[in-house]
Amino acid sequence: MFTIYPQSLHPVKRGNPHPRWPSDSMRRSIVDLEVIIPAYNEATRIPHTLQQTIDFLAGQAWSSRIVVVDNGSVDETVAVVRRISRGQRGMVPVSVVGCARRGKGAAVRRGLLSGTSKFTGFFDADLATPLETLSKTMAHLSRGAAAVIASRHSPGSTFVRPQHLGRRVGGTAFRVLTRSRVKGIQDTQCGFKFFERDALTAAMVQCRSTGFAFDVELLLRLQNNGARIIELPVAWTDGAESTFRPFHDGVASFASVIQLQKATP
Repeated sequence: MFTIYPQSLHPVKRGNPHPRWPSDSMRRSIVDLEVIIPAYNEATRIPHTLQQTIDFLAGQAWSSRIVVVDNGSVDETVAVVRRISRGQRGMVPVSVVGCARRGKGAAVRRGLLSGTSKFTGFFDADLATPLETLSKTMAHLSRGAAAVIASRHSPGSTFVRPQHLGRRVGGTAFRVLTRSRVKGIQDTQCGFKFFERDALTAAMVQCRSTGFAFDVELLLRLQNNGARIIELPVAWTDGAESTFRPFHDGVASFASVIQLQKATP
């Protein structure tokens, strides 16, 4: 089902525009799946996240790479990832690239467009979605789906740790706001989304959002292109260390989507 490609832990560097990051233009060897993890000040959490992800991917039939996108961290996130990368001698190389433009959408976009793997996608550093979801994801992608996204609100999904009231109320309102834009999708904001490269690229070149509306616009562009999106119900764990601020970030989320609605009639 999957072609296994040779992998290199030490891609060739072609200059280094920022001393804390490997070169933005470095070549990464071809793999079946590239996993993007956006990170902002994740020095404490990222070691566990990377080790869990490496262990899972190493046992799969497909070849993989993990790419951490540092979104302007002021802690030791980059140093920690590079140390783990140097110590990784298995079949799952770890890379780190930088994204100077702030915002998760910008970081995800940077990671997705910097690779060449047939399948790529992202999940959050808190591992709120079980890693085992990748198995079903790759099965759907290999059978022709353009995108596979995790859902906290599809039939069969569960919350392992309930969200607090502020996030539940804000999430409900946000889903009502986006439902008229992205048809048939129950959860546009779950931080686990994977794509077939050609379908992703065709949608991404049309996207302009880099903030909270990034997920919504990407799914909207995919649908407008006739791409097939699979939504998988998951057992989701609300991160106790989440940096999302319900009021401040919630207002920004609504403003981003309203702006998107005006820009994409």
